[in-house]
Amino acid sequence: MAASGDDTMKVRAQAKWVRTSARKARLVLDHIRGRSVPEARTILAFTPRAAATDIEKVLRSAVANAEANHGLDGDDLVVEAAYADVGPTLKRWKPRARGRVNRIRKRTCHVTVVLAPAAQERLAGRSQRRSRRTTEQTSTTASSPQPQAADKPKATTRRRKKEAVA
Repeated sequence: MAASGDDTMKVRAQAKWVRTSARKARLVLDHIRGRSVPEARTILAFTPRAAATDIEKVLRSAVANAEANHGLDGDDLVVEAAYADVGPTLKRWKPRARGRVNRIRKRTCHVTVVLAPAAQERLAGRSQRRSRRTTEQTSTTASSPQPQAADKPKATTRRRKKEAVA
């Protein structure tokens, strides 16, 4: 696609007139938004919803666009945006009893997946934050001697319960 204002390359793929409702497709798209491409592929492979197969095709197409048109590595990409817009609704009729008819709405949607390269600084920042959190957690648990659940006596509460019942 084109470079945006922050000089990051964004690659887009879109599938139009997918025969599932936009609401059902959004449930699956929420799982992969913000994840890396290998992680998103794994999630889609094990998602039991029918929309996952169509979304997986769009993801594969976006990765192929990035590799063929922009020379990017598919495993270094992140799903920056994933959304489903409402498409046209096919209207059908189902005959019912006593000459009546019910309307059947066959909904469609347009699925779009936008990929961007994973910023190494962003990944490094995450690992530094994680290491900082773990050091803070270990220092707070070591410095503050709080009574653990195993150290508390439970006999007093049991006695109170027995007295209340008796």
